[in-house]
Amino acid sequence: MGGQNPYIQHPEVPLPTRPFKVTFQPMNIELDVNPDQLPYGDHGLPGSLLDIALHAGVDLDHACGGVCACSTCHVVVSQGADSLNEPAEEEDDMLENAPGLKPNSRLACQSVPDGSCDLVVEIPCWNRNLVKEEH
Repeated sequence: MGGQNPYIQHPEVPLPTRPFKVTFQPMNIELDVNPDQLPYGDHGLPGSLLDIALHAGVDLDHACGGVCACSTCHVVVSQGADSLNEPAEEEDDMLENAPGLKPNSRLACQSVPDGSCDLVVEIPCWNRNLVKEEH
C-alpha cells in the first residue's frame, strides 16, 4: 500500500521550486533535493519527507504505506519546520498516537517542504526500521 488515503481530504500542497537540503539525524545523512525530480514515488503526499527519505534509502518506518493512517513515520523537525505545509486535522489526530510527541513533531508522509530553507529531521530511535526484507 502507498500513496494517499482516499477517505480523507488532502490539501493541494505545491512542490518546491528551488533546491534544498534535508539532513536526517541521528544518521547524519544529508540529501540534496532537486525539485525537478519530485515526487520520487508514491509514499505519502507528493514530495513529502517520507518520499524524500525512502528515495535516498533512509530507513523510516511507515506501516500504513504513507496514507496518514498510523503514526509510525513520526519525525521531529528540529530545523526548517516553517517550510512545511500546515498539518491537517487527520495528521494531528494520528500524531496523538505517536510516542515521544514534541511540539515540532510531524508525520513524514504528510510533511511537504516548500524549498524555502534547509531542514534537519530527527528520526526517533524507536522508529528506525533496521529490518530488511528480501524479495
